[in-house]
Formats: sequence, structure tokens, C-alpha cells
Amino acid sequence: MIRTYKVMPLPSNKQKMKLFQCAGVARWAYNFALAQQQKHNKQGGKFLKDGEARKRLTKLKQTKALGWM
Repeated sequence: MIRTYKVMPLPSNKQKMKLFQCAGVARWAYNFALAQQQKHNKQGGKFLKDGEARKRLTKLKQTKALGWM
């Protein structure tokens, strides 16, 4: 017999704020990658590989303008 447990997380206000911040960063990164893919596709190229998109995002994260990430 396999038992399951239902758990309802009850984060504090500080934890809720961090969860929303993480979701915001993930949304921003997704939109950035999508825009890069569309731009590259319009220029006649094929879709960027995952590694290339990650390299671009890593370079952006190291700038002062996107230090909040």
C-alpha cells in the first residue's frame, strides 16, 4: 500500500515575497529568451540552442543594470 500525505504550505509574508520575486525573475528570463529567439528567427537564422541562450542570460546577469537577478 502506498500512502500519500497532503500538505498545504503556509509561507510567512517574507517567504511569500521571495516566492513572488522568484516567479518574476523566471517570467522575465522566459520573455527575454523568447524575444531573443524571435529576433534571431526574423534575421533568417534557426532557433538558438539552449546553451547559447543561457550564455547570453549569464552575461546579462553580470551587468549592473540586471544585478537584481
